[in-house]
Amino acid sequence: MSGKRTPFYDLHVSLKAKMTDFAGFEMPVHYSEGINAEHKVVRTGVGVFDVSHMGEFEITGPDRNAFANRVTCNDVAALQDGQAQYSALLNEDGTFADDCLVYRFADKIMLVVNAANIDKDWAMIVSKKAGINVRLRNISDNVALLAVQGPKSEELVQSLTDLKLSKMGYYHFESGKVGGIDCFVSRTGYTGEDGFELYFRSADAEVMGSTLIGHGRGEPIGLGARDSLRLEAGYPLYGHDIDDTVNPYEAGLGWIVKLDKGAPFTGKAQLQTIKRQGVKRKLVGFKMSEKGSIPRHGYDVYLKNQRVDTVRSGGFGPSLGEAIGTTYLPDHSVDPGTAIEIDCRGKRVGAEVVKMPFYKNGSVKKA
Repeated sequence: MSGKRTPFYDLHVSLKAKMTDFAGFEMPVHYSEGINAEHKVVRTGVGVFDVSHMGEFEITGPDRNAFANRVTCNDVAALQDGQAQYSALLNEDGTFADDCLVYRFADKIMLVVNAANIDKDWAMIVSKKAGINVRLRNISDNVALLAVQGPKSEELVQSLTDLKLSKMGYYHFESGKVGGIDCFVSRTGYTGEDGFELYFRSADAEVMGSTLIGHGRGEPIGLGARDSLRLEAGYPLYGHDIDDTVNPYEAGLGWIVKLDKGAPFTGKAQLQTIKRQGVKRKLVGFKMSEKGSIPRHGYDVYLKNQRVDTVRSGGFGPSLGEAIGTTYLPDHSVDPGTAIEIDCRGKRVGAEVVKMPFYKNGSVKKA
């Protein structure tokens, strides 16, 4: 295996992680206890994920907010300093180039993008700079990122910082020190549980890793549990649930599209047409009706004996005790209880549409 490595690579190896290639990075799939055990840790205690493979772009200058509003579909002007939002970079036809997080600081905007799309997203953003008074920096290689997730995450992080985490709202962030290291802490995550994402210099990774991970602190969690947790929580994954063939209205993400924000953002004209005409398909969740049949990404999906799509995300939901997945169905057949079939290795297995999120008992504080 030869790929890029995050600043936590040596820590993963020392913890005997099973490593795999993910978006060009050598990343841990799981550690010694396995995916299901790590999944349970995050649902009941506190786990720590290395997500330093994500990309970060910094936008500074007088026109930073206006520029960010042109390249993303949500409304940056709705944010106060110290707030973040879920958004997307769109293509001209209104489909997803990527989904992203937008952080609004007093003096800059930071976009956080998916690892596999860093180069593509950077080129797109740079191409839209002409004539706008901003400075753009791709700081991805200089930033380390750990996600501390689970109902006991506030307790762990609070023991290491003077920041008042109990007063930090969902999708808010503050700069400060954690374990003596300068960073900014955001109440965000990808698991359905309460949690924080900590951004800091790559040079501080070794110290931060040993501060957060270990006996009596957070347990290390790999990509396997990250995927099962986010699937149960109904969060989309780029390249699976959303991609450059999907628009936000189909994906149930119309709420991140602000057509009336007063900025001519990429894809706006097409999305106005799509919203007016309506969509022909929608993303739905489903559960399998037969024990032991696991829907995997790419398996064919049938409605009334007609192939309509493939499984976008799929797997076993450890918190639910059943196999679940997502797919796109014609808009007239998306009600819960609708019967479909999944081709699992040549065998058609029954499934039914269910309302997402699949797991509804998470500790995430959205108020």
